[in-house]
Amino acid sequence: MTVRIAVKWLEHGLGLPLPRQQTSGAAGLDLAAAIDADDPLTIAPGDFAMVPTGLAIALPEGYEAQIRPRSGLAAKYGVTVLNSPGTVDADYRGEVQILLINHGKMPFVLRRGDRVAQMVVAPVSAVEMVEVHELDTTERGGGGHGSTGR
Repeated sequence: MTVRIAVKWLEHGLGLPLPRQQTSGAAGLDLAAAIDADDPLTIAPGDFAMVPTGLAIALPEGYEAQIRPRSGLAAKYGVTVLNSPGTVDADYRGEVQILLINHGKMPFVLRRGDRVAQMVVAPVSAVEMVEVHELDTTERGGGGHGSTGR
């Protein structure tokens, strides 16, 4: 199934490629940094930065976009999405931005057009919370973190 998403380029994003799935089996669409070509962004170890993408999107009602890390950046440099996954709601029309953090040992230099995150579009369920006095029982019960074994 194909989900059509309207995309609006902002001035500082003009000239960058549209986000796309890099292979036919890919779940995520790569997002690129819309920073000034003459002014790379350096994220020091332990620091974080909001990275602009230069685009705004209009998701169809009933969908969200999750902003997730790119595994290569995490594996090679220790750079990941701080609020992973970030959520873009269907009614948001502002710029999609990526909150990156550098968990690595070296400064990470980001240049215009570098692919910095991936966006996964997913359906969202409408939820209605119903207050009850008791919950049904399960084998697990109230066992929390680590309660099901190693």
